[in-house]
Amino acid sequence: MKTTPLLFLLIIFTIQIQQSKSQQPYVNNNQLNCTNEINTQGFQCIGNKSCDSYLTFRSHPPSYSTPPNIAFLLNSNASAIAQLNNISELDPIPAGRLVIVPVPCSCTKTRTNETYFQHNARYRLQVLGETYFLTANDTYQGLTTCQAMMAQNNFSMTNLNPGDQLLVPLWCACPSNQQLKKGYKYLVSYLVTWGDDVSKIAHMFGVQVQSILEANELRVDDVIFPFTPILVPLKSISTIKLPSSPHPPPSAPDLPPISPDTTNHSSTSNKGVIIGIGIGVGILVIVSVSFLVWFFLVRTSKRKQQFSTYKAEEKFVKDPESSSVFTPLPTSFTSSSQNTNTNTNNTTTTKSSVDLDGLKLAIESLTIYKYREIEKATGKFSDGNKITGSMYKGNFNGDEAAIKILKGNVPSDEINILKNINHSNIIRLSGYCIHDGNTCLVFEYAEKGSLDNWLFRPRKQKHLHEDDSLSQPVLTWKQRVQIACNIADALNYLHSYIHPPYIHKNLKISNVVLDSNFRAKITNFGLARTIQDQSENGVLHLTKHVVGTHGYLAPEYIENGAVTTKLDVFAFGVLILELISGKPAVKPSGTPNGGADDLLFIAIRKVFEGENVREKLMEFMDSNLGREYPLDLAYTMAQLGYKCVDPNMNARPSMTEVSMTLTKIYSSSLDWDPSDELANSSSRSYTR
Repeated sequence: MKTTPLLFLLIIFTIQIQQSKSQQPYVNNNQLNCTNEINTQGFQCIGNKSCDSYLTFRSHPPSYSTPPNIAFLLNSNASAIAQLNNISELDPIPAGRLVIVPVPCSCTKTRTNETYFQHNARYRLQVLGETYFLTANDTYQGLTTCQAMMAQNNFSMTNLNPGDQLLVPLWCACPSNQQLKKGYKYLVSYLVTWGDDVSKIAHMFGVQVQSILEANELRVDDVIFPFTPILVPLKSISTIKLPSSPHPPPSAPDLPPISPDTTNHSSTSNKGVIIGIGIGVGILVIVSVSFLVWFFLVRTSKRKQQFSTYKAEEKFVKDPESSSVFTPLPTSFTSSSQNTNTNTNNTTTTKSSVDLDGLKLAIESLTIYKYREIEKATGKFSDGNKITGSMYKGNFNGDEAAIKILKGNVPSDEINILKNINHSNIIRLSGYCIHDGNTCLVFEYAEKGSLDNWLFRPRKQKHLHEDDSLSQPVLTWKQRVQIACNIADALNYLHSYIHPPYIHKNLKISNVVLDSNFRAKITNFGLARTIQDQSENGVLHLTKHVVGTHGYLAPEYIENGAVTTKLDVFAFGVLILELISGKPAVKPSGTPNGGADDLLFIAIRKVFEGENVREKLMEFMDSNLGREYPLDLAYTMAQLGYKCVDPNMNARPSMTEVSMTLTKIYSSSLDWDPSDELANSSSRSYTR
């Protein structure tokens, strides 16, 4: 009789264990951390040990936009993909369209004797610089994790080379016993994208919201993230309602201003799980940009009608002792301006400047100011309105602007570029004035000034004015990631979304300014040029006139004069490293150009070489941040910067890839809480 209660308790305990393992925990954006203590290797083996399952994948031209290509990547069947999605087996699939991919799923034992549901694919590394992180999150769009790949491959994360064939454990799952009892026969690994919530996903697949919440151990007020897999239980594959128009491919959104309140989760809706932003604004922006590009392409030489541009709405202020926001033009443009760029080959450009009539033709669509208006706006160029050098602060009937004074001939190329592009993260030229052979250019005004004043503030504090805008604390981690996203979005726009594309050629931290919301804008297009007849590798031509700033110049440009989009990628990589380290591109030293050890892009290579990478990275990070940053995301961002400054230009990612990766880092950073990092740090210390 005494054994009966014990047996009963044992049965209840067993049932509770089975019920507790009836679902799979949502990855919760931990997949971005390759070395996290939180396990992200796969879904646990529960219920049936093998089953038919389904993955989702978004068409990504040109590499993965047909059923055969997608089938090859995911180790599936092209005919089955075409039939299931009601598409042709050979025709290309529109970019971003969701594709359902049938795969067998089974419980697999790893090298460490752990078991996970997975479907195995094989991937051969294509170029130098591909990593577990990029393969998992970019190539496979989040269907696997870098942690899972590292656990099931023999290659070290710091020793991956082109030609290495990797096992790719794709995240699939089989229904649990509880789900089978409810009639669910299949589980779909759906990739969350911008604008998704659980309600929307449930409608797409024709299931109840609660079934998705239960399948992923989610609550109604939990947050889901883009580029993460979420399980959708199905009773029949025919219930899927694929959208009639494709999702757009992942790209950086127009990021909201950062403030202490933006990470408050109390605003999360109780009616669904909210993530990201809607895609409607993005589509509208793309359509608008496309129209502007078409408009400027079809314009002929009959430029007689003037169009007034936007007046300055956003503002800027600059430390008088710092370098110019719009650095003086190279000596090739004006002999009266001091060249702030280092000419690596000690040569000057031979590009001829244009006369004032040419200038009028170049900027006829801009607002024409009278000289007395410029004088009034700047207080007759008073010292109180002087920003730096020949740059003054102006006020036109309440609209603040930055006014740049150029003596003599002026460059038409920079003006042509600025008047033909329209992007929120590129400084806007609004008007001009010609007087006595000199030219005044009127730009929008960015309140927070140059990025280098904020990042290297401890070195310049004594020179700054004592006002509210300059008494702000050190840039936070989230602000730094937002700034990186803004700059990457602007460069991606220049490289990929206007015709003809442009290379900035002079990206550096002093050529980035911040508006009142710490949104970054690229300035100084004096060295920019168009890309005509670009080859596959982006090679424009070889030039003997190498100009730029030491510490930001790519090796192929210094050695061979190769001008490509990868020139901007290299400089952007250096800028990323400056953002996370708080150190300048070149450490001040006794020599004019500094030694090799003083270059930031050399320093990051030492961080990733050898052992103790994480410890070396913590030493590399900006001490002004303290521990107020997520170490794992900092590792990912540093790794991105490391890839961008690769000596081999073909191994560097495109700005599109860079922008996508930074968007993921930014998305994860918004959900990061400093207390989480403190808890993780304490946990690591305790385990030691």
